[in-house]
Amino acid sequence: MDGIRSLLFVPGDSERKIAKGLASAADALILDLEDSVTAERRALARGLCREVIAAGSAKMLFVRINALDTHDALLDLAAVVRARPFGIMLPKCRSAEDLRCLDHMVSALEVRDGIPRGTLNVLPIVTETGASMFGLNTYGEGTPRLTGVLWGGEDLASDIGAHANRDATGRYTPTYELARTFCLLAATSSRTTAVDAVFTDFRDSEGLRAEAERAALDGFTAKAAIHPDQVDVINTAFTPSAEQLAFAQRVVALFEDAEATAVVALDGRMLDRPHLMLAKRILSRARLG
Repeated sequence: MDGIRSLLFVPGDSERKIAKGLASAADALILDLEDSVTAERRALARGLCREVIAAGSAKMLFVRINALDTHDALLDLAAVVRARPFGIMLPKCRSAEDLRCLDHMVSALEVRDGIPRGTLNVLPIVTETGASMFGLNTYGEGTPRLTGVLWGGEDLASDIGAHANRDATGRYTPTYELARTFCLLAATSSRTTAVDAVFTDFRDSEGLRAEAERAALDGFTAKAAIHPDQVDVINTAFTPSAEQLAFAQRVVALFEDAEATAVVALDGRMLDRPHLMLAKRILSRARLG
């Protein structure tokens, strides 16, 4: 998901909200067939999502299916795979074993529809149950389809039975900070993108800004959104600043000039290869974002 900063959830049964999402500045849309669609409207939503994907879009389009242990999951996949979305979002993912199961299902449907196997990507939500926390070290063994990992605190709170997942200041309490950190490390260990959770109070732009900026500092490269008004704030937070770009350019130039040297000096600091790798990542995101 190179260059993706914002992923906007939209209900899969709402033409109006999908159109609004497509017109937004979001880098990717998540067409939702799970939480935001009632059971009675899922058949309608599947058809609408298939039509939207088939129509084509400059945005990456994901479809969030229902959890693998539900009857709806296979119905969701059977309806949308043929339209070739960029990827499938898997909720309630417990470990790489769930990804392998999903991989088999999607592969069979790709064959059915004459799509080259491995075309569709997978973006799991990896912290929505207590059990899932113990599978976060397995994702490097999952599937080549893996394009990122997203953490979530709302379903986790429900699974635990917690009354809240944030303290009086708005910060996540320790259990959810742990989930967030483990998601970031799971992404790192599986060499994929770390996506920060949604900020549910869509009217609190300052709270969103602070959380998104913190996520970018910590190493997340994207954040999910639940409302179009959140997209610009997220995009700004995950776009390298002019100062960051200038510093990264200086770092790369110094290492190029000192080709045989593993350490360089800049503004009184000694920099080595990890600093060069970070500088190159910043420049790469600037070009793609």
